[in-house]
Order: sequence, then C-alpha cells, then structure tokens
Amino acid sequence: MKTLKEVPVGTSATVVKLHGEGAVRRRIMDMGITKGTLVYVRKVAPLGDPIQVSVRGYELSIRKADADTIEVE
Repeated sequence: MKTLKEVPVGTSATVVKLHGEGAVRRRIMDMGITKGTLVYVRKVAPLGDPIQVSVRGYELSIRKADADTIEVE
C-alpha cells in the first residue's frame, strides 16, 4: 500500500482509497480528494510538513498525517 505521503515531488498519483475515519475522512473528501482523483505533488515544506498538491485544478496544502491516510497508485 502506497500513500500520498510517499509520492515524490513532481509526480502524480491516483487516489485508490481513503483510510481516515469520521470528520477527518469527510474533510478530505470535501477538499476534492475522492476515489479516482488525480493528485499532483507540487512541493513539500522545508521541514516536511505540509505537502502542497494540485487537485481538480486548484492548489491544496495537506498535513502529512492526513496524507498518510490516502492510499494511491
């Protein structure tokens, strides 16, 4: 299982499954990250948290803890 947290900068991945629970899962889905969505990792902050991604035509910053709950391929 590969997560969004493990995707290298400058590459894309497709969301396979969300492993979060309750409010965390709902918040991620509300940001546009759903099954089958293409996510491009733009950059990572100097200390590693957060990760900036492009989703559905807009920029989004997501915490590593949240990125670890998003399974990609």
